[in-house]
Amino acid sequence: MLKDIGIDWVILGHSERRDIFKETDDEIGQKVAHALKAGLKVIACVGEHLNERQANETFHVVSRQLAAIAKHVSVEDWVNIVIAYEPVWAIGTGVVATPDQAQEVHEDIRKWLAQNVSGEVASATRIMYGGSVNGENASSLATKGDIDGFLVGGASLKPEFVTICNVKANL
Repeated sequence: MLKDIGIDWVILGHSERRDIFKETDDEIGQKVAHALKAGLKVIACVGEHLNERQANETFHVVSRQLAAIAKHVSVEDWVNIVIAYEPVWAIGTGVVATPDQAQEVHEDIRKWLAQNVSGEVASATRIMYGGSVNGENASSLATKGDIDGFLVGGASLKPEFVTICNVKANL
């Protein structure tokens, strides 16, 4: 239906779908594969809850989520996948990961892709940050090497969205 109305992208794996509708990692991997087969491009969300971060399980959680996607798609499919790292503890809370925290996870995602998919996919895949991005923190997050852009939530409804959109252009 999305393709029928001219939509090219779909967001899958968002924390609210995982939490409210109890979507599993494997279900999300299947949905990614189905969306790609239907001709859509996918923004695949990954991220941990606060208790998982506090237990130093961030990389375990994110790699498990990535593995569930990789299980269902080919190496060639990754050209149509963007990863969005969304620390669940930062979504809608006004709390944002520090630029160094976000960079660390983005770098781990890129390493995981290199080790488990391919080096070419790791360097070509865009990895966005999506945890409470706003006009004030976007520029410091954008300076980090593995943060390729932002998946913006509530701030997209505010005038500061223009600032966020322009941050990479102003570096």
